[in-house]
Amino acid sequence: MLPVPSKFKLAVGRGEGPTPLNAFDAALYDAGIGNLNLVRVSSILPPGARYFPELEIPPGALVPTAYGFLKSCEPGKLIAAAIGVGISYDTYGVIMEFEGFCSRKEAEERVRAMVEEGFRLRGLPLCEMLVKGVEHRVEQVGSVIAAAVLWY
Repeated sequence: MLPVPSKFKLAVGRGEGPTPLNAFDAALYDAGIGNLNLVRVSSILPPGARYFPELEIPPGALVPTAYGFLKSCEPGKLIAAAIGVGISYDTYGVIMEFEGFCSRKEAEERVRAMVEEGFRLRGLPLCEMLVKGVEHRVEQVGSVIAAAVLWY
């Protein structure tokens, strides 16, 4: 059985590169998670998980992460990503991610609505919400990422 993460942080980044993969790697690095092995998970925050904005994780670690990302090869295009975490003090939480051809503000608004809907669907009380977004105007090949990084 795998351990259940007890900590989390939000990370956002943007990047440019000669290829879409290099741009994605640059966005990961900008977000501070470029030296981790992300294991993509769906959108549930474990019960009791606490927010640590400056959470340090060893390089190379296998890290459960819910994330949204976008890459574009269209110069001048505005791209954005946002991550939202809803917290219910008595039980688990909900993580939602969004990416699109829009502004950071629009991405954050969309992810807020998604978190609220996730709580409504589950009948949970939404006690607190954390949202973080990023935008980038593509120069040649660009990427954005918004992630909820879970840790032990």
